[in-house]
Amino acid sequence: MDLTGASVIVTGGASGIGLGCARLVASLGARVVIVDLQEERGEAVAKELGGVFVRADVADEEQVQAAVDAACELGPLRGLVNAAGIGSAARTLDRHGNPMPLKDFEFVLRVNLVGTFNCLRLAASAMSKTEPIDDDGQRGSIVNIASTAAFDGQTGQNAYSASKGGVVGMTLPIARDLVPVGIRVNAVAPGLIDTPIYSSIAADESQVEAVKASLAANVLFPRRLGRPDELASMVVEVLTNDYMNAEVVRVDAGTRLPPK
Repeated sequence: MDLTGASVIVTGGASGIGLGCARLVASLGARVVIVDLQEERGEAVAKELGGVFVRADVADEEQVQAAVDAACELGPLRGLVNAAGIGSAARTLDRHGNPMPLKDFEFVLRVNLVGTFNCLRLAASAMSKTEPIDDDGQRGSIVNIASTAAFDGQTGQNAYSASKGGVVGMTLPIARDLVPVGIRVNAVAPGLIDTPIYSSIAADESQVEAVKASLAANVLFPRRLGRPDELASMVVEVLTNDYMNAEVVRVDAGTRLPPK
C-alpha cells in the first residue's frame, strides 16, 4: 500500500514507539496526525513531520473523532497505528493481603484496550467511505500495538497483560468484521523496547536504568532493549504489506520473560 499523499493517524505519537512509527510513516510520504495528551511534545513532532497534532484521550469518542476528521482533511485516511498505552505494576494482592483497587485495573484497560478499539472503530468508519486503492478493494490498514506481556506477563502485570491480551484477542474477529470494506487489521507485540514506559514501573526515576538492565538480561539476542525505530520498521511493514492480515507478530529478539 502506497502511503504517498494519504493520511495516517498515530496515537501515542509524541514519544516512544509511536514517535518512531510516525517518523517512518512520514518518510514514506504520508501526512501524519499525532494523537497524544502531551501537547508540547505532540506539537513539536507534528511540526517536524509536516503533520498535525490533536490532543485526545484515546478512549474519548468526541476527541478521537476530531482527530479522524483532521486526518480526513489532510488526505484520504489509509492508516492507523494504535501506539498509545500505559504501563502498570501492581499485584492482585499487596503484601498485607489488600486487593488491588478495581479503579486501577479498569483505568489500564480503558486506555490500552478500550482506547485502542475506540480509535480503530472510528478510523475504520472513515476509511470505509474512501475509494478503494487497488483491484482487491483495499481501503486501509490498521496496526494495533499489543505486547509480549499478552503471552508471558510478569508478576504485577495483571492489568497490563489483560489489556494487551485483549488487543491480541480482538485482532482476528475485527479483521473478519472489516473484510467487506477492505480494511486489514494486524497487531504487533513488542518485547522490551526502550521507551518512557519504564518510568511507570520503576520505584522512582533513579531506578529506571537498573530496571531496564535487569530486563535486558532476559533477551535472547541481541541482549539489549530494542530501539523504537527497530519496532517501527516492523509496524510499517505490516501496515503496508497488502497480504498481511489478521496476524499478531512478536518483535522481541526471542525474549521469554520469567515470572518476575
